[in-house]
Amino acid sequence: MSSVVIVGTQWGDEGKGKIVDLLTRYADYVVRFQGGNNAGHTLVVDGRQFIFHIIPSGILYEDKKCVIGNGVIIDPAVLLGEIEELSEKGLPVTPERMMISERAHLIMPYHSKLDKTTEASLADGKKIGTTGRGIGPCYVDKVGRRGIKIGDLEDTELFRDKLEANLEEKNFLFTKKFNVEPLDFIQIFDQFQEYAEKLVPYLGNVSVELDNARKRDENILYEGAQGTQLDIDHGTYPFVTSSNTIAGNACNGSGAGPVHIDEVIGILKAYTTRVGEGPFPTELFDETGDALQQKGGEFGATTGRKRRCGWLDGVVAKDAVRLNSITGLAITKLDVLSGQSTLKIAREYTLDGKSYQAMPANIRKAQAVQPVYEEAPGWQEEIQEVRLFENLPVNARDYVRKIEDMTEVKASIISVGQDREQTLLLKNPFEK
Repeated sequence: MSSVVIVGTQWGDEGKGKIVDLLTRYADYVVRFQGGNNAGHTLVVDGRQFIFHIIPSGILYEDKKCVIGNGVIIDPAVLLGEIEELSEKGLPVTPERMMISERAHLIMPYHSKLDKTTEASLADGKKIGTTGRGIGPCYVDKVGRRGIKIGDLEDTELFRDKLEANLEEKNFLFTKKFNVEPLDFIQIFDQFQEYAEKLVPYLGNVSVELDNARKRDENILYEGAQGTQLDIDHGTYPFVTSSNTIAGNACNGSGAGPVHIDEVIGILKAYTTRVGEGPFPTELFDETGDALQQKGGEFGATTGRKRRCGWLDGVVAKDAVRLNSITGLAITKLDVLSGQSTLKIAREYTLDGKSYQAMPANIRKAQAVQPVYEEAPGWQEEIQEVRLFENLPVNARDYVRKIEDMTEVKASIISVGQDREQTLLLKNPFEK
């Protein structure tokens, strides 16, 4: 039995969904443990594309059980939409195939409205770049001890009381601070009663479920969302998400004990991207950046926004290794670098004559640092059909070795294309 955590090492969009899908074949359970529908995991299987925002990526395997942990916040309309879409594609999602923690919090209509109105009220240069999905306001209510859990849907009176109290407060903000229309209690209450009928059968105690699975010597795969530099504590604050994205939260967000985590696989894109605002030391504003964006299809799976592109940031990668205790790397989109004559890796930053080996906590410094690059020769060959590491071009192999030397972590997986089969599995993390 092994428990393996998958985390993003950069600012998200590293290709976690594909790697989770690949490793699910060796797992019995796949667990989402944080975030909400502000994250999108894209999978391509046999030429068919699937995008998941809440449901774990392992749902494409009919013999696996998917779990949504207490650390996830759930927009029921989005979740039910994903369930319906999968059913239409011949993949019914039944309570036997998926469990939702009764402790997971609900994203309410006032959360998304508050998210959008707050962002719209900020001056240019002060905007965070939120997806507007209500993620931040929902986590604020959770920490403020006024959140509504999905398990509350089983208790109509409790749900009613919580909704009344929350809506009174939020409508005051909408009408008095933002000068926008209030939300209607009856409309929200009735809608969520409909959601309750459909979602309550999926609810359960995820911590107990996973503990029993562990005692049965079953393999558990924990699927992280976003990336390390978007962590609320350790990322480029305030340009971060509202949850902890690092591996330690796999335990908090699911109710599992930390000593039962065996491996942590960090997903590292062969170059770097970022969506939205915030520091990005290796960002490219030239033809190379445009080429990476176009060839890599760098558009957000959730927002559709164009991703900012840049060279591989070794400082960010080393931060991720330290913060997550990464035991193996999954290097993705290596194929996108084919055709580049010269590649660059940022080994450190400099600012005012000082060297930085980690991302500065001060946001102004993080925005001002300059990367110090090491160059590496590129390769011209396309590599999507390569299935063995030794068959990669010499310079591609050397590039991987440079990443390993820099991070002091070996590559376990290398992705050379979008499809599930376009992957080199060098070391299976479930095999001890």
